[in-house]
Parts: sequence; structure tokens; C-alpha cells
Amino acid sequence: MNLDNQTCVVTGSSRGIGRGIAKDLGAHGANVVVNYRSSEREAQAVVDEIREDGGNAVAAQADVSKLEEVQAMQEAVEAEFDGADVLVNNAGITIDKKFENMTREDWQTVIDVNLGGVFNCTKAFYDDIQAAEHGRLINISSVVGQQGNIGQANYATTKSGLFGFTRTLALELAHTGSTANCVAPGFVKTDMLEEVPQRVQEKILREIPLDRFARVEDICGIVRFVASEESSYMTGQVLGVNGGMEW
Repeated sequence: MNLDNQTCVVTGSSRGIGRGIAKDLGAHGANVVVNYRSSEREAQAVVDEIREDGGNAVAAQADVSKLEEVQAMQEAVEAEFDGADVLVNNAGITIDKKFENMTREDWQTVIDVNLGGVFNCTKAFYDDIQAAEHGRLINISSVVGQQGNIGQANYATTKSGLFGFTRTLALELAHTGSTANCVAPGFVKTDMLEEVPQRVQEKILREIPLDRFARVEDICGIVRFVASEESSYMTGQVLGVNGGMEW
């Protein structure tokens, strides 16, 4: 699954799953654009790690919820790499509360980043993906979008919304030979999971047939496959990478 000369934009890649995806794509030959909103030092560290491993990467600041910033990022990618071949929509946030305590602002903030950001980034890079020889749109969803989860009505709504968005874009891109797919991870060992109380982690673990949380690497390999030429006959799909959880 060689990605030589492919330019991959990974949103929200200064930490967590996005960081792992960016490093993995860089290790397999891609030019990687490490997007961040405010964590410049962390993003530059990812760039440095990719370069130290022999890859090519640049950092690009943009708040994905702001179209003008995303458009400026696209222009920078155009100047640096002549456009993007792969867009990984990974950036996302949580504001977790039971629905009875959730405010309209809590709802809208998550919608603006997790769905609005996907719209903005896909809009900005759509022409690139269409024109690329192996154009790939990859949306990172979640098992929470499939199952729902107490205290995450806003987050679950955004992640399930990606299924319909992905399927529609797959149909609209099909005539160009470019693809759109969705990767829906289960619960992954990241700093976000570490914030979950231990008793809740133990409850979740009992629901995972493989009896462990995902490693970031478990998600990276799937994303790399979807980004590669080998996945060229797969489009409009939701890939559940969740250890066998039902949905």
C-alpha cells in the first residue's frame, strides 16, 4: 500500500488518532499536511517526526469550522504540493452532557466542528479529489454514531450524519473514479479515553468481543488501505473497526 507522491491532508492531526494517521501515511510515502487549530507546537512535532523517518510533511493551521481558514489552507496545499489527493476528515470535538442538561450552544458547537468542518474541508478540496488520479475522501466517524451513547446526543448525531454524507459523495464522485468511504472506530486508547472514568471504561470493555480497546495503529492501517490504490473498487462504505461491537 505505497502512497508515493500522494498528498494527504489530515485534519485535527496534532494529537490522538489524527496524529497516528498522519505519521502512518508519511511512513508509507505520502506528502502529509498536518492540520491543527491551535496546537502549533504539537503539530510541528508530528511534522518533525515524519521528516525524521524520511517522509515529507508540513503543518497547516485552520479551524475547520471556519470556511475562510479552510480555503486558505487549501491554497497553501496547492502552492506546496499542487493540490491534495486524499482528504481525511478527522477533526472533531466532544461536549458531553445528558440531553436534559445540554444547551443549544453545546449542540451547535459540536455540529459546527464535526459536521460543519467536514462540509468546509470537503468543499475546499473537492476539486482536488475529483481531479486526482486516485482521489480519496475518508471520513472518520465512530461506533457512537452507530450505537448512540448516553451523554453524547450531539456527538452521536454528527458521527451518524457522516454515513449519509459519505454515501452521497461516493455517488457524486463515482464518475471521476474517486471514492468516498467512512471509517468508524470503536473505543481507542487515546488521551480522550483516558478522561473517561475507570468504571465506565470497564463497562465498555465488557461490550467488546475482542476484549481490548483499539490501538491507534489498528485505525491507521485501515485508513492507509482506504487511501491506497488497492481500495479503488470500494466506495460509499462504512468500515467498523470496533473489536466486534454490535450496531
